[in-house]
Amino acid sequence: MDETAASTEHVQVDNSGASAIGWPVLAIDRAKRGSLVDQIVAAIALMVNRRDLRVGTKMPSVRQFAKCNAVSTFTVVEAYDRLLGVGLLSSRRGSGFFVARSDVAPAPQWALSSTPTAIDALTPDLYSGVSEALPVGAGWLPPEWYGETTVLDAVRHAMKIPASRLRGYGHPLGFPTLRQHVASTLTEDLFTAEPEQVLLTHGATHAFDLILRTLTKPGDTVFVEDPGYSNLLSLIRHHGCIAVGIPRTESGLDFEVLMAQAAVTQPKLMFVNTVLQNPLGTSLTQAQAHRLLATAEQFDFWLVEDDIYRELATRGEASLAAMDGLRRVIRVGSFSKTLSPVLRVGSICASHSLVPELLRVKMLAGLTTSEINERAVYHAVSARPYKRMLDKLVGKLASSRERTTLRLLEAGMTPIAKPRGGMFVSAGWALAPTVEWNGKVIADLALKSGILLSPNEFFMLRPSSSIWFRFNVAYADTPALVDFFNAIRRERA
Repeated sequence: MDETAASTEHVQVDNSGASAIGWPVLAIDRAKRGSLVDQIVAAIALMVNRRDLRVGTKMPSVRQFAKCNAVSTFTVVEAYDRLLGVGLLSSRRGSGFFVARSDVAPAPQWALSSTPTAIDALTPDLYSGVSEALPVGAGWLPPEWYGETTVLDAVRHAMKIPASRLRGYGHPLGFPTLRQHVASTLTEDLFTAEPEQVLLTHGATHAFDLILRTLTKPGDTVFVEDPGYSNLLSLIRHHGCIAVGIPRTESGLDFEVLMAQAAVTQPKLMFVNTVLQNPLGTSLTQAQAHRLLATAEQFDFWLVEDDIYRELATRGEASLAAMDGLRRVIRVGSFSKTLSPVLRVGSICASHSLVPELLRVKMLAGLTTSEINERAVYHAVSARPYKRMLDKLVGKLASSRERTTLRLLEAGMTPIAKPRGGMFVSAGWALAPTVEWNGKVIADLALKSGILLSPNEFFMLRPSSSIWFRFNVAYADTPALVDFFNAIRRERA
């Protein structure tokens, strides 16, 4: 089915075409530019705001709406998800979707729209590392920051794999020696873990995918931090789940929103960065971590602890997995921030009862992971220089954060949170985004100037009240960045 459709301003409700379930068929125009999701969101938002749909009205189920309007269920899930994000709908597990409120102003069109823009084309460059543009918004560090030969030596060593290991696909759980190392390190630093509880993956995103495949089904509610990891939001939607954002600020999670949403939506699981959250760089306190565990216990949902930045943090930061003992916490780790993302090795550490099901899904989805990559990681992290390299890396990041913050102040930008460590500073201006002037527009201008930016739209489910960006401190300490921001500020003045 061609799901290219008219822009939202042309969407109208065809009240003469009521379906068998009493829902008016939307007059969707597939002949013009835009997406079906945009049209559905705009039409329902209009109906709610002019009170054609009153508070408490039950919406059709995803399948009913899809059948009535001849669209896919995934299109409806994404549309409902976006309406949940702007507060027009709420969901109750087992009951369906309901109009939540009608006293909110319509969300700005650029926030509701899912139509691809120029910024969407940046995403591959932000991960590939092959663009010639300055990767200010990237999530990886320069290779030389890990040490000149650390990764290369590890790869050379891994290539000496015994000939006998070239048969078969490797151990289903992953290279046993690396799993033993991960378990030993966790036991020494955080909590008791056994190698059988460690499942190796192709990085953290692969781990998230396996967890979603294992524990959720289409229509399930999944909590994420807002702002949070951009790829995760897309992944949740790809699985047909409904992402609900829990606001996170410099002071931590908004527990009032968390409790209210948990009571209404009955989430299946929640993803959370306990330490050095991406993109804010903040960490939960011990008290907040305990409260989050208590909430998960009360409302019976899983917690997926995205713990990939812990080695860049100071010792003693809160650990959900350590507090919980892996009863309802699943810990995800990765070596992409402390070695190289090219190696693509991550890990899941979970309870003895959950690992077999995760393993089954891993084998169904792609068989085993690369033993050569895992051998390379083991050689690097078990070598004596690794801890010294980590200490140097943490120190280098600290000095770069300070310089980056000063650069951003030169450009009139203020950090939206004070990072406790790590590789990111998020900062911006206290300007309300508009159709003509928002993070996506500025990022498009930056690309033309040879700079890759990550605007707040990458990380947020709800519309932002200001314009801000996530900056990688390894690349942001440059006059070119300040010159760009000052130039666009002069143009806007």
